[in-house]
Amino acid sequence: MAPRPRRPRREAAALPGLASSLWALVLLAGLLVAFCSQLAAGTCEIVTLDRDSSQPRRTIARQTARCACRKGQIAGTTRARPACVDARIIRTKQWCDMRPCLEGEGCDLLINRSGWTCTQPGGRIKTTTVS
Repeated sequence: MAPRPRRPRREAAALPGLASSLWALVLLAGLLVAFCSQLAAGTCEIVTLDRDSSQPRRTIARQTARCACRKGQIAGTTRARPACVDARIIRTKQWCDMRPCLEGEGCDLLINRSGWTCTQPGGRIKTTTVS
């Protein structure tokens, strides 16, 4: 009996297609990671938040935000959250125009326009300075 001629295995023939599919999947995952880490236009996120309560009756909080603002906007604060605001507000230092205080709080500019205060109905005052 003569040996039968060998036929290529189906699994071996499928390997080149599997390898290209694997590379396509790796490329797609890389693109997904690259684009998902970017913010949508007009949105902000808090990157760091540090609180210092070492002094009695006083808490100093510092936060850093990352924003993707549209043309004519700049990172600011609205309702005590980072937000994109009109750049004119920052240039003219009219901080209360961006409505930085929570609902029911009153906003007042500091005398030297270096920030603002939010006064709660009970009399508690939160002061924010811009650096």
